[in-house]
Amino acid sequence: MQKRGRSRFPATALIRAHPHSPRVKTLNSVGIATYMSAADEMFDPEYMLDLLRDLIAFRTVAPPGSFYHEIVDYLVPVLNDMGFATKKLVMPAEVFESKCTDPRLSGDRVNLIADMDLRRPEWLVIYTHLDVVPPGDGWSTDPFSLTIRDGRAYGRGVSDSKGAVAAMIAALRGILRERKPKYNLRLLLTTDEEVGGYSGLCYLADSGMVKGDKMLCMDGFSDDVVIGSNGIITWEVTVNGRAAHSGSSFLGDNAIEKSLPVIDAILRHKREVEKKSSSLPASSVLRDKGIAHMMPILNINVIHGGIKENIVPDRCVFRGDRRVIPEERMEDAMSELEEIVKRFGSDIDIRMWPGYPPMRMDPEHPWVLEVKEAVRRATGTEPHLSGTQGSLDQAYATEITKIPAAVYGVGRQLESNAHGIDENVSVEDLVSYMRFVGELLL
Repeated sequence: MQKRGRSRFPATALIRAHPHSPRVKTLNSVGIATYMSAADEMFDPEYMLDLLRDLIAFRTVAPPGSFYHEIVDYLVPVLNDMGFATKKLVMPAEVFESKCTDPRLSGDRVNLIADMDLRRPEWLVIYTHLDVVPPGDGWSTDPFSLTIRDGRAYGRGVSDSKGAVAAMIAALRGILRERKPKYNLRLLLTTDEEVGGYSGLCYLADSGMVKGDKMLCMDGFSDDVVIGSNGIITWEVTVNGRAAHSGSSFLGDNAIEKSLPVIDAILRHKREVEKKSSSLPASSVLRDKGIAHMMPILNINVIHGGIKENIVPDRCVFRGDRRVIPEERMEDAMSELEEIVKRFGSDIDIRMWPGYPPMRMDPEHPWVLEVKEAVRRATGTEPHLSGTQGSLDQAYATEITKIPAAVYGVGRQLESNAHGIDENVSVEDLVSYMRFVGELLL
């Protein structure tokens, strides 16, 4: 019997291959042999990096949502060869038209389910997304060509969230060659998470296709095991005025000036909102900055008004978001905002779009403790349980299905620069994630 607390994949073990093989030369050239920990060569890090290189090359940028068919078509034979039964699912047009209101989206919304029934008593659902945010300008490398430099992998999606896909598939490939996982497996690789609205996972949850006993969400960082997240409400205020020549501005009704007291009222409300806090701890990164617990947020992020300096503006529109902690209700947060804006008269309107709800898991739930223990074995460090200030479509699936979930991914909150230029993840973290999958499944 294995001694409790000792990893099945010792961190000091190096890959054992012929010293003159092309693989060793490749591994040594990127420094990955330093981090390799798979006893008996169960995991193949070169395969993992090759897979990640291919995944990064698919420009699955959302919006608009491009190359969704292509990346799923690439993954289907990869998973079929491992013994998974795969199903490619396109969101029906009528669902897309009724649920996906972002005008920037175009094309089919394609998702992938892969099942492996091993006749085990429980099913584990493993989820993350295949889409990425636009790369933006200023990269030091090609964002869609994997670059390894100084022990780090660079490319759009390496941290969020294609790195986890590659590490998970590589780990499963090694495990299934030698062992039988303790769970039946259902993989959900979906799209449109980065749009922030009705994602592929939401569609699968509403369609009854998210089924299982436990769920691992890989759309996260490896700083902590995340067991909670904020909900999100997007809002828009429109202030209507009357245009006039600026030389006779008294004949008009300046919408920008009318907006100022509304903005001031919202900012006063912001101060009250942000006095609250959740009982869930904040991430270890935020705790290091003096923020002990998750907190609600109210932001004004976008403003548009006026068309020319000598015209009194007849319209001003400003938008923001409200992040809702698990102790709050989405409905209450929306009602509070609506009440503030309506005080200023009928020519000022507010629209709100509730997004993903808040999520909270019991830190003592057996599944949370199981994931935490797998991380500890894989990394050799005691992970923190925390909540994230962001919002997750996993929360929507958890609310619909009631499947207990924990969130653990690759990358680091401060170092990986997810959504920014030169997004990156350390090769060591990618190898560690393969090890984590092994610890969780064996």
